[in-house]
Amino acid sequence: MTAVSIEPVTPERWEDLEGLFGPTGAYGHCWCAYFRRRAKDFSASVGCAQPERGDTNRETLRRLTVDNHVPGLIAYEGEQPCGWVSVAPREQYVRLSRSRSLRPTDPTEVGVWSLVCFWLPPRRRGGGLGTRLLDAAVQHARANGGRVLEAYPVDTVGGRAPSAEVYTGTVRMFEKAGFTCQPHPKSGRPVARLGLKDE
Repeated sequence: MTAVSIEPVTPERWEDLEGLFGPTGAYGHCWCAYFRRRAKDFSASVGCAQPERGDTNRETLRRLTVDNHVPGLIAYEGEQPCGWVSVAPREQYVRLSRSRSLRPTDPTEVGVWSLVCFWLPPRRRGGGLGTRLLDAAVQHARANGGRVLEAYPVDTVGGRAPSAEVYTGTVRMFEKAGFTCQPHPKSGRPVARLGLKDE
């Protein structure tokens, strides 16, 4: 693989991220806002009856970026954007706190960061870029005061899953990176966690 750099998404990189996601906002006008908005608000924003669907999601991500909240990391091959990972303090992801299947078991726990999404253009999948983005996300969360990094991968034991279903990553991917994966006590969905404190 050609040399790849991975950088925080700061205001000057908004246009790069916008270009990477393209006119459909990566996953069906999502603009990586699925976990950042309440379920009813997100559903309304991608309704098929709206010709401008996704505009509110795009604005959610743009506003975070231009307000210097760093919603994630972007990968570059040379100057060309080629991948994305959404990683930030868990409290930025409104849907997690309301989710029946992923609600924090200890909502008072401090210093928890969440990794909720990867986006790679089809031609970049399967070449190790996702793993590089994961490694960079761990480093980014640790460098910015995170005590734990949490993720919500898909268990693909028994076969491959369509790429649209594994945007949160796979259990195998996180376990190889040193995460511990346990079923959520309410839903049974895998939750991956990695301590970030220096030994």
